[in-house]
Amino acid sequence: MKFLLAIILLTTVAPLFGSQPEPTLSGRWRVKFSLVETPNKNLIFEVKQKGSGTFSLLDTGPDNKSVPDPLPAVWSEIDNGRVTFAGNVEMPLGTCCREVGTLIFKGTYASGNSIKGKTIFIASTTDEENFIGYRSSTGTFTATREP
Repeated sequence: MKFLLAIILLTTVAPLFGSQPEPTLSGRWRVKFSLVETPNKNLIFEVKQKGSGTFSLLDTGPDNKSVPDPLPAVWSEIDNGRVTFAGNVEMPLGTCCREVGTLIFKGTYASGNSIKGKTIFIASTTDEENFIGYRSSTGTFTATREP
């Protein structure tokens, strides 16, 4: 009888205390990011199949307007809850200029519905004084899952 009771407890109660499932990147994410020359920008990252996705830029167009068409993006999930997503975009740089380049986000899940991490924008303009050879800007981001 004790053996049967132990089996029942293990199969009904133990899963409640087990490990939580790993979060996944699937769905739509509202990403808020800041770069040194470009503070407080927003985009929607929509995850598609097999590592593809789109960026809908909400306020990176001229005069802080949204960009009308979604842009292609890529993503990957790495072990230990780490994620990366990136895409080629045009960004404002400061108050006078715009630059085309690659916007990269690298972060970790803060919860099943949020991600925090670092971002880097690597422009297409060469810069001999920069250690990577291109003009770049770094910053931080947070992403929250959209319903």
